[in-house]
Formats: sequence, structure tokens, C-alpha cells
Amino acid sequence: MHKCSPFCSSFKEKRLKHGVLVGSLLAAFTISIVFKSYFCTQLSAWKSAPLQGGVIEVSSFETLIRTLNNRVHIQSQSSMDAAENQFMMFKDAGLLQELVEESTSAKSIFNACDCEPISNYCEINGDVAVQGNSSTISMVSLRTGIPAGEISWTVKPYVRKENAAAMDLVKSWAVTSMEFLHCDLIQTVPAILFSLGGFSGNHFHDFSDLVIPLYITSRQFNGEVQFVVTDNRHWWISKFRGILAKLSRYNIVDIDQERKTHCYPSMIVGLKYHHELGIDQSKSQLSMKDFRQFLRRTYSLKRAKAIKIGDDARKMPRLLIITRRQSRSFTNIDKITRMASSLGYNVVTMEPNISTSLGSVAETVNSCDVLMGIHGAGLTNMVFLPDNAIVIQIVPLGSIDELAKQDFEQPAMDMELRYLEYKIKAKESSLISKYKADHLIIKDPLSVHKQGWDAVRSVYLDKQNVKLDVKRFRPTLLKALQLLHQ
Repeated sequence: MHKCSPFCSSFKEKRLKHGVLVGSLLAAFTISIVFKSYFCTQLSAWKSAPLQGGVIEVSSFETLIRTLNNRVHIQSQSSMDAAENQFMMFKDAGLLQELVEESTSAKSIFNACDCEPISNYCEINGDVAVQGNSSTISMVSLRTGIPAGEISWTVKPYVRKENAAAMDLVKSWAVTSMEFLHCDLIQTVPAILFSLGGFSGNHFHDFSDLVIPLYITSRQFNGEVQFVVTDNRHWWISKFRGILAKLSRYNIVDIDQERKTHCYPSMIVGLKYHHELGIDQSKSQLSMKDFRQFLRRTYSLKRAKAIKIGDDARKMPRLLIITRRQSRSFTNIDKITRMASSLGYNVVTMEPNISTSLGSVAETVNSCDVLMGIHGAGLTNMVFLPDNAIVIQIVPLGSIDELAKQDFEQPAMDMELRYLEYKIKAKESSLISKYKADHLIIKDPLSVHKQGWDAVRSVYLDKQNVKLDVKRFRPTLLKALQLLHQ
């Protein structure tokens, strides 16, 4: 029996027919609904047709058998008869139940809505119809579980389900059960439906909320899966087209613009999410090492390992400084560059933006041995660094140590990178020119934390720049050189 809390989905109960019992436990602040519902397996007609991922176009579900007969080579008349018989039984729950019980290939299928802490994620392992104009996902229901139309729920296919700001930018989808489906287009591969709303457009969230979860969710299909996107951002598809093409061999469906009903043999709604910018190996056979190797293949990156100083005395380690134009920018970048060069670094600066080719960013980052930057989305590009490279995170004023650790320190170590951290002093922050040294914003950042995240972001992330004390920072770059000798 599968349990699902209200955080995973909201249920609308109706009076059930056919003597099916649904138990409900009501408490003061929580509702836990226990349900078990079986769904029919893929139509035999779909299985018997050697489409290899093709699409069958039909005006209505009733024309399915005739369309298959006209367009697809059926291996034998008996297999066609079986498909036709199953289609006819599909309208009769009792006969269909007998077919399911007698067939060795058919099996009862759960609709599983996984109650993960952060992400909305549901697997629908049975025939599914998706209607973009009504934002509805319909599946076939058997009488052994919940009858057609008797229960429904909504889901927003995006991670960070408890973040209201993100979820306000994500469309809700209704999931319902039906006795049989109407299809305009029948796909023969599974689908993954996910939203490009939420915090997409922020480079950190693009990877942490979308790219890595999509990799975790889709890799099992080895390209034999179709991506169905809602809240589409065309620029996002363009930016990550190389990655998307490696994960799916099929065209991306912008489902919100579709007027035809798409049917699939199964569907995943939402993406699996483990933690910030990472993969939890206790939950997956994949790892961040696998993901980074995938990125190297996708963008034909040449370097698998960072330089080891001493192997070739003529080679200088390359230091990449991520710069920013607005908040959290270095105000003395020239001074930093000169000091780093004097230590023997070949210094490169980069200020990527939304229009910068991700392929060119990947090549530049992969050519470097050390990457440094102030806490922010630009550090996300460490995913392209070679193994054993070094990440230096400059942590600005504001007591955001836990955020720095969660967003970049732990992910760096999971990626087999070396991590160094430099916490600035008040005198290195631009805030010292706005507030006196005894102001709470300077001397007691935790008092600002008590006002909530918006206050922290506004003061310490959106309105702070850094003038690095190069003498104080010099030992950090020397430590990086020592690590490159190892």
C-alpha cells in the first residue's frame, strides 16, 4: 500500500463505487491518505507494432486498431486479433480484469507519487494521455483499485515544492483516472514531464533544479524517452540543447502549446532531486563523477585531470577568476590578477551571462586548474573543471557560511575537486562604506537573518561588492599551488 502526504499531492475525495474502501485519517493539522490503485498495462496493439519510437496519428481512440493495421506491419494475424480483442475489452473493466489476470505479460501497475522532501515526483506506469490545453494527465484505471474519475490530484512538476516563490511560477497539472483514453498522437516511448518555470534562468538553479535532476531521472532510459515541458523557456532549451540531445533522441514537446492529446505507455511527472548541485549515491547508481564525465563527452572537453606541478616545469597552472558586473563583484580585479601572476599563475577572467554559449564556457573552465569567485551562480561552472582541480569560494560578509557549504563546498568535494575558502573581513566589504563599524549589519549579521531570507539577500547578496585584501588572500593562492604539487 502506497502512502502519500499532502506535501506530495492534494487529493479530492468522492464517494467511491463498486464497494472500494478508501481509509482516511484526519488529524488537527495533517491528512494522510493511503491508497492503492492498479492500472492496466500497455495496450497489446502498442507492443505488437514495431514502431521503434515512432508516432501513430489517430483522430480518436476508436480508430487505433484500423490505423495500426494500415500503417504498421503486424507480424501475424493472431497478434492483430489479440490487439483488437484487448482494445474491445478495454471498455469493459470486468473483461479487462480477466485479461490482466490471465495474461503472463500483463501486470498490475501502481500510480506512485513519491513523497520526496523537496521535489514533486510521480511515476505513472500505465497508459497515459496528456492534454496541454487543459493541463491534464489522464491514466487508465482498473476496477480493482480506484474507479475511473473517482479520485484526482494536482502536481507542480518542479523541485523546491516548499518554496512558494518558485512554485508561483510553475503551472499545476491535474492527474485523473479514466476508463479509456482518447489519443490524437500515440508515442511508443515513455515521457518525462517537467517545468521550466521556478528559478530557471539562474545558472545555479538551472543545474541544481533542472539539469542534474533531469540527468538522474532520464539516464535510465538511454535516450529512449521524450521530454514534455511545461512553462517552456525557448532560450533555456537553446542554452542546454547539447545536454538535452544526449539524454533524449526525440523532439521536445512544448505541451502548453499543443492542442492534440499525446498518449504514452508510461510517464514520469517531475524530476528526482537529491541535494544542491549533487547526486546522492545512496539513492542512485549514478554519481557526480558520472555526470561530469557525461558533460565532458557532451562538450568534447579535453582535460580529465588538472595539472600536477612538477610533471612539466614549463606549464603554468591556469587560474580562472569569475567576475560579476553587478552585485558581489571584485572592485580591484587588476590588483588580484597582478598578485596571482606574480605567484606563477596564468590568469584568465570570465564574466558569463545568459547569452554566452555554454559550450564556450565549458571549454574555458575545463582548460583551468583553479577557479575562484565570490559566492554566486558563476561558481556553478566548476562542473566543467578537470578532476583534482581547485575551487576557491570567496565568502562575503553576512554569516552565510552554511549556504556557502551547502551550495558549493560539499558539491565540490562530491565532484572530486579540492576546495578552499576565503572569508572576507568587514574592511573588504563595500558595506563598510555605507554603514558604521558598529552597525548591526556589520557587527551582527545574524540579527538581519532574523528578519528572513529576503532581508539577507537584499543586504548581503544584492548590495555588496568585495575589495579583496591581496596580502591577506595571497596565502590562499599559495595553498592552491601546494595542492597542485600533490
